[in-house]
Amino acid sequence: MLEDFKHHIAKDLPFLLDSKILVTVSGGLDSMLLLLLCRQAGLTIRVAHCNFNLRGVESDGDQAFVESYCKLHNIPIYIKSFDTSAYAKIEKTSTQIAARELRYQWFKELSATEGLDYILTAHHLNDELETFLINLGRGTGVKGLTGIPEINGRVVRPLLPFSRKRIKEYALQEKIAWREDSSNATDNYVRNHLRHHAIPSMVAAQPATLQGLQTTQQHLHQTDKLLAIYTASLRKAYVATRDGLQVIDVPALKKHEEPQAVLYQLLQPYNFTAWSDVYELLDAQSGKQIFSETHRLVKDRDVLLLTENAVAQPTTYTWESGVSMMEGDFGKLRLETSDTFKSTSRKEIVVDATKLTFPLTIRKWEEGDFFYPFGMKGKKKLSKYLKDEKVSLIAKEHVWLLCNGKDIVWVIGHRADDRFKVADDTQKMIKFTTI
Repeated sequence: MLEDFKHHIAKDLPFLLDSKILVTVSGGLDSMLLLLLCRQAGLTIRVAHCNFNLRGVESDGDQAFVESYCKLHNIPIYIKSFDTSAYAKIEKTSTQIAARELRYQWFKELSATEGLDYILTAHHLNDELETFLINLGRGTGVKGLTGIPEINGRVVRPLLPFSRKRIKEYALQEKIAWREDSSNATDNYVRNHLRHHAIPSMVAAQPATLQGLQTTQQHLHQTDKLLAIYTASLRKAYVATRDGLQVIDVPALKKHEEPQAVLYQLLQPYNFTAWSDVYELLDAQSGKQIFSETHRLVKDRDVLLLTENAVAQPTTYTWESGVSMMEGDFGKLRLETSDTFKSTSRKEIVVDATKLTFPLTIRKWEEGDFFYPFGMKGKKKLSKYLKDEKVSLIAKEHVWLLCNGKDIVWVIGHRADDRFKVADDTQKMIKFTTI
């Protein structure tokens, strides 16, 4: 196995040969075998061990075991102890996800502070099959079936071509010791259940399952690359960028022979999972929206608007007298005084200075707001004005007002209020400009 490992490194991962490497070692069979192979291949390595404090004395025993091995072989080692359960509770996530987040965050920080080039993990071919089956059961697309990436940024997995059986055979041949994680013996996790029951049955029925997986994933990678090229052309045809939003043309999309498949490809990178609900947006009324962990999709007339999930923003800013510049979530505004200003665009307004009483306020618009649009007759509800101006549902959420007391002076970036306009006898003017 050593020669195959060295050949794999030389052929597919040659950048590891002259790099400073962090090998992540739990003390289990897979990571101890990876550590041995790295030593035998002459790679420049250091070890990182995480103590997640989830199995009491067993976790401490793992730490002592890895420390002892590294001391015996003069390998520099870094150890980090985590309160994983507390972190999972705070983040409201599972223990498995918490452990993953904690370890990868630490590995990356450690690599940066210690000047290490790559992080090696001991994922192997059986892990690939388990991941394939887990993603298959979750209803994933092609990308989810392509498996664990061998190279993901600085994280490299050089054991992916090798099966668990081959790893154990070589470990026994080399007489290396390892620690058994008692949690791996239970069926509490989906991965363990597949490992103990489904996969042995598959391999018994079809002994070439693992080899077939490798071939299948090669084809899936090719398909994924081809699909990425086609998706780029679909994005050009159906998606436009407007006011910082991604806008999907629904009527045009529905003319495609497979509109739902196209929509899946366009939105797959944005972590949506409720695909039936997403597809229903094509025929939904305006205002219907779907959320993922990171993004929001809104039906607005004949388009779908895609944006990142909003972050809570302050509702009011106070503009004191004598302040010439204001900056906040609304952007940046500049104030100038003169007697000769003229407003030339929606990015600025000129008002009669005597009609303003400082401090002014800047806030988000609310239902029930009204103003007297400059150049129009009479009072108008702001909601009606924004609708008439065809301001999108998401863009409305980013409309800010400059107010004098309870009165709107300016719907910023849209229209000034007629009550504060410059008259023939105005002697002092103030110009507000968005920057």
